[in-house]
Amino acid sequence: MNSIILTAAGVGGATVFGAVIGFIFRKSTEKLADVVISFAAGVMLATSVFNLIIPSLEINSNFSIPVCISGIISGSLCITVLDFIVRLILKEKYQSDSFFSENNKLHQILLFVAAIAIHNLPEGIAAGVGFGTGDTAEAYMIAGSIAMQNLPEGMVVISPMLSVGISKSKTFLIAVVTGVIEIIGTLFGYYAVTISNKILPFALSFAGGTMIYVICGDMIPGTQSDNRKQSSTYSLITGFCLMIILNGIL
Repeated sequence: MNSIILTAAGVGGATVFGAVIGFIFRKSTEKLADVVISFAAGVMLATSVFNLIIPSLEINSNFSIPVCISGIISGSLCITVLDFIVRLILKEKYQSDSFFSENNKLHQILLFVAAIAIHNLPEGIAAGVGFGTGDTAEAYMIAGSIAMQNLPEGMVVISPMLSVGISKSKTFLIAVVTGVIEIIGTLFGYYAVTISNKILPFALSFAGGTMIYVICGDMIPGTQSDNRKQSSTYSLITGFCLMIILNGIL
């Protein structure tokens, strides 16, 4: 139990630590953001495939393939719905706010931060589900890959919020909240699987689906700027290959 608590704190704390780094190097992080996040996307993509989706297929079951596919689709749809709800709430809340309506950049930044908060929950669930399998080494690999991408994630949210006039204290508080969401997700994923191992194949593929959606829908498109497209692509491939090596070693 101590391991899951420490891991949850580490996964969520990585976002906060990244935010601290972002404060210190806020002028330089934007230049490195695309490459670093692409590397993290490659790590997460490999993790979702090799440590979540494939293990869900390897669990003895006559329905492993349909359960896995349904889990991936359900995870993707879940993030789609959550993203739509948050966008709708933000639109309704700020539609009559003259400052917000005049500042489109603020709108984009808040949606970006909201997207990070949304996908931190399933990332945490993925980490928790990993421990529910009983394979500690694999669970640490999943949690480590998520924490790795949380560092640059925490870094890149700082500069945009400060640039539109959000105070340093509120900016840091928002970063902390996104980290706490991940801690909650980790504990939820762990307890959900330990309560009933029957849901383990679906839970693994569900977590994998949420991660793939976030990678393809948010992380990769956001790093494909014209002047850094090639470097970002090779950075993603490097992260993917690194996880292949680590899986082979462990």
